[in-house]
Parts: sequence; structure tokens; C-alpha cells
Amino acid sequence: MTSTTAALAKPMTPSRRFVSDFCASKLAVLGLVLLIVTIGAAVFAPWIAPQNPYDIGGLDILDSKLPPGSASGDGGMTYWLGTDGQARDMLSAILYGMRTSLLVGAVSVAAAFVIGAAVGLIAAYFGGRIDALLMRIADIQLSFPAILVALILLAILGKGVDKVIIALVVVQWAYFARAARGAALVERGKEYVEAARCMSLGWTRVLFRHVLPNCMPPLIVIATIDLAHAIALEATLSFLGVGVPVTEPSLGMLIANGFEYLLSGTYWISFFPGIALALLIIAINLVGDHLRDVLNPRNEA
Repeated sequence: MTSTTAALAKPMTPSRRFVSDFCASKLAVLGLVLLIVTIGAAVFAPWIAPQNPYDIGGLDILDSKLPPGSASGDGGMTYWLGTDGQARDMLSAILYGMRTSLLVGAVSVAAAFVIGAAVGLIAAYFGGRIDALLMRIADIQLSFPAILVALILLAILGKGVDKVIIALVVVQWAYFARAARGAALVERGKEYVEAARCMSLGWTRVLFRHVLPNCMPPLIVIATIDLAHAIALEATLSFLGVGVPVTEPSLGMLIANGFEYLLSGTYWISFFPGIALALLIIAINLVGDHLRDVLNPRNEA
């Protein structure tokens, strides 16, 4: 066998196989590109947005509810997506709104990931009454609709980005707890865990240094899909008027702001934020759906 043939026959590393499998799906690549562009536009909104929608001094009330493509009264700029009732450029408002939506979604999912994974690992490792107690709490949480729990919590806590994040963490942690427990139960009986116990390692080190890394694939998939769910749920809460405050509008709040104008023909105030929200959720779901297939251990050779 020549060196070239041997090189071709050499198996790919897990990282290269992951990239190769992921790139094999055109929808996954499309979703990833769209997600990167969306996140980049949100992160760099202060530099690329034509207008700062929070700067009241830069708004002209005479420019309110202008249709897409209209020029400002002083001819200084063109509103490519029109303006809303407060004379804010819709393109700028959408870019800033995505910042809030992504921030709320990412922080809430990260916190729910940490809490849920810790609960699930502890339940699987110790078993018995601890497992039964923690899983019954998770079951009770999962038995209620997420939107109902979030509405009740926000009715108690009030409006605010931090309040929405707390509500979303409460309704999401149980998903990660269930997934982490299931994966940890499989790992608990393996030799490396028994070896770690025989070496008298602490349970925290065994769980979070040895067991957790092997439980990450399903948790990563859930986190990706749950990010889309968190963004959609935050948009719903904001649309209902119990989410983020008007001073920090998210995509849901922007849609709500234009809802009252729909019947008058001023469609763009709700339409364009709705399109941005849909594209963001679709991109995340495309990536998450393919991650589920790529990270499925049954597909490993």
C-alpha cells in the first residue's frame, strides 16, 4: 500500500468527522450561515445600525409610520424598512431588538443548562431518595405549560430583562435535568467511573470532570433547540406585555408595537420584526436538528 493510499485510508479524527458530517447537510450549513450573520448583526448593531433607536434626541416625530423606502423629512437618511409610531428606523430597531432577544435566550439557556445538568447528574449518581425527590420536582415542573409558569412568575416578579431570564430558567431547567440523568445513568456503571470511585475521588470530581463530558452531546442538542424555544417564548411574553420593558425592546415587543396598526395598512411595523424572529428561530432549529443527527451515538462507526 502506497503512502497516499494509506493516508486516504486513515480514519478521520472525531472533530474532522463532525465537521464533515455537519457540512454534508446543505440545510444545516444554510442555517449556520444565517445564524452567524444574525448574531453578528445583533452584536455589532451599535456600529452598523443606521440609527440608535434609543436616542430620543435623534428621532423626528414627523417621520413616524413612514413606509419602507421613504426618506426622512430632512433628507438625511432613507428608512429601508420604514419607521414605527415613535419614528424609529425599523431596520435599526430590529438589529437592537435581536440583541435583547439573543441575550435573554442565551443567558437563560446557559443558566438552565448549568442548573439542570447539575441536578440530573446528582440524581443519577446518588440514586435512591435523592433521585426520586429531584426527579419528582422536575416532573411537576414539566407537567405545567411553560407559558403558564412564565406568566405566573412574571406577574409576581414584574417586567424586566432579568425577570424574564429568571422565568425562562425556571421553565427550562427540567429538560436538561432529565436528559443529564438519563445520560449519566448509562455512564454510571462503566469502568472509568468505578475506577474513579476506587481511587477515592470526590463525587463532585467524578461527576463534573469524568461523567459530564460524556453526557454533553445530548445536552448540547437540547441547548441548541431550547435556545429557539426561549427566544420564541420571550417574544410571546413581550407581545403579551409582561416581558421586557418598552425601553429595551426585543423582537416580540417590536411586533406588539405594530400590532395595533395592522388594520390601518401599516403592516411593516410588525411584519419585518416578525420575519426577523422567524428567520432566527428557523436558523437555530436547522442547526439544532442536524446536531441531533450528527451527535447521535448510534450513527458512530
